[in-house]
Amino acid sequence: MKRMSFVIAGFVAATVLVVSCFDKKNETAETAGLIDFNFDIKPILSDRCFKCHGPDPNNRKADLRLDIEASAYAALKNNPGAHSIVPGKPDQSELVKRVLSTDPQYMMPPPESNLSLNDDEKYLLKRWVEQGGKYKKHWAFLLPQKIKPPVIESDEGVIINEIDQFIVDRILRKGLTQSKEADKERLVRRVSFDLTGLPPSQEMTEKFLKDGRPNAYEILVDSLLASPAYGERWTNYWLDVARYGDTHGYQDDLPRVMWPWRDWVIKAFNENMPYDKFVTWQLAGDLLPDATKEQLLASAFNRNHKISQEGGIVDEEYRVEYVADRANTFGKAFMSISMECSRCHDHKYDPITQKDYFSLYAFFNNLKETGFVLNLRTPEPFMAISKRDLDGELKFLNAKRVIKTDKDTILQMVMKEVPGIRKSYVLNRGAYDAHGEEVTPNVPGS
Repeated sequence: MKRMSFVIAGFVAATVLVVSCFDKKNETAETAGLIDFNFDIKPILSDRCFKCHGPDPNNRKADLRLDIEASAYAALKNNPGAHSIVPGKPDQSELVKRVLSTDPQYMMPPPESNLSLNDDEKYLLKRWVEQGGKYKKHWAFLLPQKIKPPVIESDEGVIINEIDQFIVDRILRKGLTQSKEADKERLVRRVSFDLTGLPPSQEMTEKFLKDGRPNAYEILVDSLLASPAYGERWTNYWLDVARYGDTHGYQDDLPRVMWPWRDWVIKAFNENMPYDKFVTWQLAGDLLPDATKEQLLASAFNRNHKISQEGGIVDEEYRVEYVADRANTFGKAFMSISMECSRCHDHKYDPITQKDYFSLYAFFNNLKETGFVLNLRTPEPFMAISKRDLDGELKFLNAKRVIKTDKDTILQMVMKEVPGIRKSYVLNRGAYDAHGEEVTPNVPGS
C-alpha cells in the first residue's frame, strides 16, 4: 500500500470519610495554582492507578477505568450512589476520599501494592477535583497553542522578553534568585556552543567584544545560523530519533553506507527546508512523481534499522523486525509516543490498539527486502551514487575521497516497493508467523 497516502483511583466505596482535614497545610509552591491534567495528574494516575483501573481489561478491578473521563465520572457499578470523581466536590469523590484515607481496608492504592502516594500527590489530586477534575487528551495529540505568559507582580526579576516571564515565574515560585546577565565573553561562548557545538574562534570572540552596535548579539546569532556547523550540530537530535548508525548492528555489526543520507539531513537543516517537505521526502520520497535522486536518497530514513547478517536466522522473522522498527520509529518521530507495547497487545496507557499498530505497520510492509543479508553486500533496495551525481544533483555529499573516477560508485540503501500489495496481519503476541486478523494500511485512531 502506498505510504504516500499516509503522509497527505477512583474506587468502589461503602463508607464515608471526611476530606476537609487535608487542607492548605499541604500546599507548596509547586502545588499552588491551576492543576494541569497532563502535567500534574496523569503521571500520578498512570504510575499508581492504571495498573488496576486502566486500559488493560485483564487486570482491571471493579470495572473502573480512570484513564477515560466518562468512566471516571460515572456511577460506580457496584455502588451506584457513589462516583469516583464528582467535579468540584472532593468530599463526594471516592478517588479523593480513598487516597486520603488511613484505613488499610479502604485506602487506595492498597498498602500491599507498594504504590502509596506522597502528601504532595494526594493534595494535587484533591486540588484537581476541586478545580473541576477536567481531563485532557494526551499532549501528543493536542494542537500547539500559544500560552499567555504569566504576570510577574514582583520587581525582583529582570524581564526582557516573554520567555523571561516564564523563567522568572518559576524562579520566584522555587524561591531562587535570578542569575546576573552574562558578560559578552561568556555570551559568545554560550551561543557558539549552543548553535554549533563548537567554541568560538578567537577572531569571532574579539570581533564580538569590539562590536558596540545595539544589535551586535543578533548579528552574531545570524552568522552562527549561517554556518555549516549549525546543521552538523542540530541534526544530531534528528539522527538519534531516526536511529542513524554506520554499522548494521546485531552480532556482526558490520559497516554500512548510510552517511549520504546523513549528509542530506545536514543539507536540509542548513537550507531551512520546510518541515512538511522534510518529512514527506523521508517517509515517501521514492513514491513522489518522477522522484529525483535527492528525494530517493531522503527515503533512506526508513532504512536506518538494524540488519542481521548472521547465518541460520529465519529470513521472514527478521524481515518482520525491520518493518516493525520502521513503524516504531514513525511513532516516536512523528507522534511523540512509543508504540512497541502495541505490537503484542493493546497499549496499557496510550490510546493505541494492537490493530492500530499493525495497520500502521502495513504502510511499511511493502518493501522489496530480505531479513538475511550476506556479509559485505548492500541490502536491497539501494541506489547507486556516481561521480556524475556528485557533480550534479548530489554535489552536497562529502564523497570525493570515495568517488574519484567515473567508474566509482556508492550503494546507498533506499526505499522501493514490490509490485502489488503484500498482505499484513495482526501478529498474535507480535510473533512473525502467528497471523491473526488481516489489516490494511491506516493511521492509529482512524
